[in-house]
Amino acid sequence: MVTDAESGVGAGQSTPGHAATLVVAARERVAEDVVSLTLARPDGGRLPNWTPGSHIDLVLPEGATRQYSLCGDRWDAHTYRIAVLREPAGRGGSAYVHDRLRPGDRVGVGGPRNHFPLVPSEKYFFIAGGIGITPLLPMVHQAELLGADWQLLYGGRTRASMAFRQELTDAYGERVHVVPQDELGLPDLAALLGTPRPGTKVYCCGPAPLLAAVEAACAAWPPYALRFERFTAAAQTGPVRETPFEVELRRTGHTVTVTPEVSVLEAVRRAGADVLSSCEQGTCGTCLTPVLEGQPDHRDSVLTDQQRRANDCMFVCVSRSCGDRLVLDL
Repeated sequence: MVTDAESGVGAGQSTPGHAATLVVAARERVAEDVVSLTLARPDGGRLPNWTPGSHIDLVLPEGATRQYSLCGDRWDAHTYRIAVLREPAGRGGSAYVHDRLRPGDRVGVGGPRNHFPLVPSEKYFFIAGGIGITPLLPMVHQAELLGADWQLLYGGRTRASMAFRQELTDAYGERVHVVPQDELGLPDLAALLGTPRPGTKVYCCGPAPLLAAVEAACAAWPPYALRFERFTAAAQTGPVRETPFEVELRRTGHTVTVTPEVSVLEAVRRAGADVLSSCEQGTCGTCLTPVLEGQPDHRDSVLTDQQRRANDCMFVCVSRSCGDRLVLDL
């Protein structure tokens, strides 16, 4: 998951490398090829708080780590809910969840962390495509709780493929606009978004074509009015430097040389640093690492321009160094 949101990266995130053990308390089919999991502590104890837009790292028994948005009741202190779409062309994580995870099974969970926060606004226009409804679902609940003016445009291939569709329409009626593509075609985003709406924030999550269409339709909107969460990495130019650089791990005192053919993540792991990671494409936000000295060459699809200028953190799976040396809090 990736965001262009103006967010406070690092809020509520777990220590790198740490994952708690939770149990699958319940499992439910919520749409065609989508199952939801309810997770809880084995002892029934309280879980860390979270805010709308948060996701967790699900560490599967075979070692794979995947990110899923929290889409349950944020005021329920004892359970997390996620929803997982089966991805036939994926790397196997969704297939494991669908085919093998059952109530009573235990999984590792890192986080929660939030790179896609719901910022205060008078009005919201939420746009979801398919499984992109998951981070927006608690945002809708929060906007309603705060008394904000909001509406949701929810598109999918078919009604049967759209998770939580009935839950939303039952609760909010005509404020939820359901657009199954096989019945109604694609929504007219240019007509919906071509004219900026004062005081409105647009939140969008879904496949890349939807995000591109929304971005184009919102070209005339003011900066930061549009906030994305992406599933795939944005295109990147070449790195700032093609030569080796040094990375000091301040906590351990080790210094490693990062050559062009290896990532910072690979290099620091070889030196013994325990850094939790998943996508290794700069999209999920899992491997966020504090920077104590030096200037990173940011190559992720998560940080905002403001956060990049701060130079106080980096995603070590893809980002590199602009200079000869970086010092990381590892």
